[in-house]
Amino acid sequence: MKHTCEQNSSPPHILPPASQSAPESLHALRRSLWHARWRVFKANTRARISLYIFCFLLALSLGANLIANHKPLLIYHQGTLFFPILKSYPESAFGGDFFTEPDYNDPYMKSLLADSFVLRAPIPYSYDTIVLDLHSPAPTPPDSAHWLGTDDQARDVAARLLYGMRVSIVFGIVLSVCSVVLGILIGGVQGYYGGFIDLLGQRGVEIYASIPLLFLLIILSSFINPSFWWILGIVLAFSWITLSTIVRAEFLKVRNATYVKAAKALGMSDWRVMFAHILPNACIATIAYVPFLMIGSISTLITLDFLGFGMPVGSASLGELLEQGKNNLASPHLAISGFISIALLLSALCFIGEGVRDALVPKSLP
Repeated sequence: MKHTCEQNSSPPHILPPASQSAPESLHALRRSLWHARWRVFKANTRARISLYIFCFLLALSLGANLIANHKPLLIYHQGTLFFPILKSYPESAFGGDFFTEPDYNDPYMKSLLADSFVLRAPIPYSYDTIVLDLHSPAPTPPDSAHWLGTDDQARDVAARLLYGMRVSIVFGIVLSVCSVVLGILIGGVQGYYGGFIDLLGQRGVEIYASIPLLFLLIILSSFINPSFWWILGIVLAFSWITLSTIVRAEFLKVRNATYVKAAKALGMSDWRVMFAHILPNACIATIAYVPFLMIGSISTLITLDFLGFGMPVGSASLGELLEQGKNNLASPHLAISGFISIALLLSALCFIGEGVRDALVPKSLP
């Protein structure tokens, strides 16, 4: 009764046995089809390596607190274990005079912990740590203490790069997920009902899409202090538009298909028909678009930070690192570090998107 585009495009050797029931046969067919698509994706060497690179960058950025932190990961002092990375301790707990949290990079604090076991992060600086023992004015070039040098505020570039990468990747993932939800809802309603609802909705979307996002952000930034969630909300208000157009087109193609009419004849609700029967077909185009949506999301945040309308001052940001490189041409390590990081991240996502797109095209299946 239900014939999807996946059934029509499936190769003969993965058809389920005739002895299976209809629902089990359909599920087995879909699983086999997705396995075939995964094999096609893995056969694309460039896409597979890019996926490994992106997963490595994601794991590296999510573990930034363990890799770059001015607080020790663990301290064993006088028979007691301390975990400064998880809990704040007063200086008096280590034999000091003050009841406030100490600066673990301070020479006096190091002298208190001279006979203790201290496990520090590979980079003993956080993204906002000011390095006070530089041998020359900031920004300083890379050396053994600062692998990528320091910026013009005497902060470690490697630490800021890790935290900035995390902000960019998390921003791209959260924005993409929210955009997919909005795009499916709005585009699905337009495509499913069609007629006057589609006409009115499409005209509204076209008028709404004509609002210039950058100018809107500039105006709002003049009287609102920007933050991660504030920027996410503003960009989300526009990022779903392209995806909704794709979903709308997919729904329009199959809204009058035989299996849709049969589902309606059985008394199924419109929402069940939309999300249980039509949406699986629309998911193909949606999934193929998600990596490119992430590229646009991350690029938007980097651009806003570079122009000074993004994250708050002092926040770790790849765009802010590029802006420092522009302002400090005599210290090329700033621009080079930012450029290579951004190019590696966006290129990996681009090649992943190409691999996903090729794997989801039926004719590319073996």
